Amino acid sequence: MSAEPNVTVAAAPPVAALPTRRQQSSMARAFRNPGVILGGVVILIMIALGAAAPFLGTINPIEPHTSGRNRPPGGEVTVRDDDGKPMKIVYRLGSDNLGRDVYSRVLYGARISIFVGITVAVVSVFAGLIIGLFSGYIRWLDPIVMRLMDGLMAIPAILLAIALVSLFRAGIGAVILAITIPEIPRVVRLVRSVVLSVREEPYVEAAITTGTPMLKLLWRHILPNTVAPMIVQGTFICASAILVEAILSFLGIGIPPETPTWGNVMAAGKDVFYLFPHNIFYPAIMLAVTVLAVNMLGDGLRDTLDPKLAKRV
Repeated sequence: MSAEPNVTVAAAPPVAALPTRRQQSSMARAFRNPGVILGGVVILIMIALGAAAPFLGTINPIEPHTSGRNRPPGGEVTVRDDDGKPMKIVYRLGSDNLGRDVYSRVLYGARISIFVGITVAVVSVFAGLIIGLFSGYIRWLDPIVMRLMDGLMAIPAILLAIALVSLFRAGIGAVILAITIPEIPRVVRLVRSVVLSVREEPYVEAAITTGTPMLKLLWRHILPNTVAPMIVQGTFICASAILVEAILSFLGIGIPPETPTWGNVMAAGKDVFYLFPHNIFYPAIMLAVTVLAVNMLGDGLRDTLDPKLAKRV
């Protein structure tokens, strides 16, 4: 009686180990990317300045002082406080035509402008992700959703935002909604393209063959493939939303003028720009630096998270 040969079968590596190592490698490359580092640091500084505005701001940003109108940077004025005592005010970045401190308004404006940008990015990515997943996976639903998205994308984003914000009462909520709706179709098309390519993969077809429920299949097999492009898309949406909010406020149809935002600060100084350019210069610098930092962060993440571009880094 012959003995059976002793065959050793090597254990297969766990399936979850490969994506984990790939994700760790991508994150390591992201933290070494100069754009991600510089953009992230600048964004954190802007967020910190906005959060610390009540402590860094020297004057109430909405309180006017008629005796201190259009003062240059470093200008001083003496006013009386609530008790009738004289109080000296120093305008570090000058004052606007109502005597409001530009320095304090720029700091407080960072809170609202960045909040609008982040909120629009989160809401539009979440809504577009849900719609795109079902549109790309359910074949009969895809043409219906895509024609609706094409119709929204046919209208310029800024014009659609102006039309939407004019339908609602002026406020932060109306501005966020008006900016979010034009951004959703772009997210939907991106997610749909990912779903169309992933659902043809053998492991997805195998899951379908074994009777995996649709929601479980979307959650476990398709959704993870959309995380990287959604992070990148979210940064670009954030930058665009900050710009559009400033445009709407500058035109006087966005957030109420008394609320300090970068767009409102520039709008308050547009009529006296040639005589007192500081009213527009400082909020414009903050706006440009923030948008540039967000775009640098998005470009850096795209270079490191996109497999095709990551080979070149």
